[in-house]
Amino acid sequence: MTQQHDEDRELARVHYLPTHRATTTPTESDTEVVEGELISEEEYQRLFTQRGQAIERYKGYRRDLATAGRVVKTVATHEVTKSTGQALLRHGSYVLGGAGIVAKRVWEAKTNSRYERMQRLAEARGDWDQLADWEARAEQARERRHRRRMDWLEAPVKLVKAVVIGAFSLMGALVALGIVLAIANKDLGDVLGPITAVFTLVKWIAYAVTVAWLPFLLALPWAAGIALWAVGRQADAAPSWLRAAKTAEVNPQITADGIVTALRHLSIPKLNEAFKKEGWQPRFDLTPTREGQGAFRGYRAIFDLPMGVTPEMVADKRDVLAKNLNRNAVEVWASDYGKEKGGKAGYVNLYVADSGVMDKPTPTYPLLHEGTADVFAGVPVGITQRGDVVLFPLNGSNFVFGGQPGQGKSNGGRVVMLGAALDSLAELRVHVFANNGDFDAYAPRLARYHKGATAEHVELAAAHLEELKEEVGRREQRLADLGAKKLTRALAEQHPDLRPIVVYFSECHELFSKSDDAAELAVDVVKRGRKTGVILGFDTQSARANAIPSEVVENVGVNGCFAVKTWRSNDGFLGDGSFAAGIRATDLRFNVDRGTMVATGVSEELFEIVRTFFIEVNDDTGWDAATEVIERALAQLAPGTPVAGDRPTPQIENDRDLLADLDTVLDDERLPAGDVLGALRSLAPRWKPYQDYTVPRFVAAVKKLGVKVASTGNKHYVDPVTVREILARRATADLDE
Repeated sequence: MTQQHDEDRELARVHYLPTHRATTTPTESDTEVVEGELISEEEYQRLFTQRGQAIERYKGYRRDLATAGRVVKTVATHEVTKSTGQALLRHGSYVLGGAGIVAKRVWEAKTNSRYERMQRLAEARGDWDQLADWEARAEQARERRHRRRMDWLEAPVKLVKAVVIGAFSLMGALVALGIVLAIANKDLGDVLGPITAVFTLVKWIAYAVTVAWLPFLLALPWAAGIALWAVGRQADAAPSWLRAAKTAEVNPQITADGIVTALRHLSIPKLNEAFKKEGWQPRFDLTPTREGQGAFRGYRAIFDLPMGVTPEMVADKRDVLAKNLNRNAVEVWASDYGKEKGGKAGYVNLYVADSGVMDKPTPTYPLLHEGTADVFAGVPVGITQRGDVVLFPLNGSNFVFGGQPGQGKSNGGRVVMLGAALDSLAELRVHVFANNGDFDAYAPRLARYHKGATAEHVELAAAHLEELKEEVGRREQRLADLGAKKLTRALAEQHPDLRPIVVYFSECHELFSKSDDAAELAVDVVKRGRKTGVILGFDTQSARANAIPSEVVENVGVNGCFAVKTWRSNDGFLGDGSFAAGIRATDLRFNVDRGTMVATGVSEELFEIVRTFFIEVNDDTGWDAATEVIERALAQLAPGTPVAGDRPTPQIENDRDLLADLDTVLDDERLPAGDVLGALRSLAPRWKPYQDYTVPRFVAAVKKLGVKVASTGNKHYVDPVTVREILARRATADLDE
């Protein structure tokens, strides 16, 4: 214990020696000093205690520093601190940006830099008229600036003259006023009274200015800073990395500068080259203009493109363009303005809807509770992105709806036919090539209503088209007799046999894929029927040639395409070249944009985005909102307009007796087989075998029955005698049995 205590004392003694003497091999003089500096036990205890206290204080300082570091780190990395710091930096940058904007404005106001910039842009665009105009403006600005400078040179002399003259005039007026007061008060001292009052007023004004001057000087920098901040904030003059920290607006305003910026980032090589190398800027035939009403609004702009860039290229980049404009792709539509009525070639017609417009519910069907419709003026179908009600033209037009299953085709057809039902003159007929009940509620108003995907229904529909073809011919002659070129409402009111007929074929791919004659008949009726009041409508989920004839699609007045996957389907419903022109239903979102279609022919626009009204149906209870509308339509129907039961369903022939028909068309003399076949077709125009027969096949069929056919040269003659002999034997055989 004593040995350890001695070692500690020795350690303490050496430890507290000066640093230059604490060596491992002390010199002789060092030894003497060491031996002379031995400390007492009490001193050792005091020094040891102080050392322990120093160590504890050091540890405490270190703990405090670590705690402070953690606090600083937590505060510095907290989201509130970050956002607050970014906000402070952003608002500070507004002041600097505002100062730059004000400086630029002052510079442009005092120089011709603005005019020179506009001249360069006009020259880059090749717009020589604009260039000459800006040159003239620049010359006028220089002339005005020169006159102002000359006025400033003369201003000091004029100012001195004005001050001297004003001072003497004021003194004279004050003296005259004092004389008047002195005479009135009979006191000579009042002569100087007005002058004394003015001096007193000046004294108090000087005192007030002296008192307010210091606060004014102190507030002036702050006021200037606030003014610059307001200018910078309005122009969003913060750096981009600080602007990104701002909360995005729900509907940021679309401006010409914003569109130009968006075009700069479309990654179209020729467009990029025009911007960067040629200094090109678009010419706006229409600067961004607010359109629409209520909650359905947006912006329209029309602008040109540089050499080598087409509107189709911009339409192909619609997703990128929408992103650059802070919109969803379905809210931005760019089309070829040159293909519109009165449009300019090479210009883009751009419509940018407000954010969220496509997600807003459509209004209630306007004719749900009251009102009538007119197929000659158009029936309400839906609204555009601008909130305008779309009137669907029916008379003089035909229509096609297409798109993927479940996207709103059937509802679109229901809306059109419900509007037609509210026209008291219109006769309605519907074929549904499925077993659904989409039009069951319409049945009381339909002169003909057939549904099902059976072969008999296909044959019935084809026969109906044949009947409509004949009706078109009859109406053409009727209108000619009346001296009219086309059917009008006045003519339909005067002549019940000319009332409009609206025929709708739902799921028409079943008809055209199973009937050889339906396509040709439909095309014929579509082409000729529009002037006679015979109106056809079709819907299908397939754009294949055997699903709906391309000639039908090309010749109808209105095409509506709901969401589709490919450009082929798009052009199959909207017509060839539609996709290239920017008319694209492929951009509609499957199931999200249900009930929305890209429609052509409903306005003077190249196309419209139409959101159809919804006629509500409850699949569980069978309730259909159309039921009450149909009841109202029946109540206001014009006398003589056919409804259910007025047009009995034609009976489809399932069989015919060729021998009996031959007996009917043949006289006593032999006739050429071709003439006999023609007579049979006239006798039974809807009996398909007669229509399909060729002369050789007909001759073979007749011979198979035992009828004698004589051949003379290239002609075959059917013998009526053998026809009747066979019929007689068959009749006798029936009696024997």
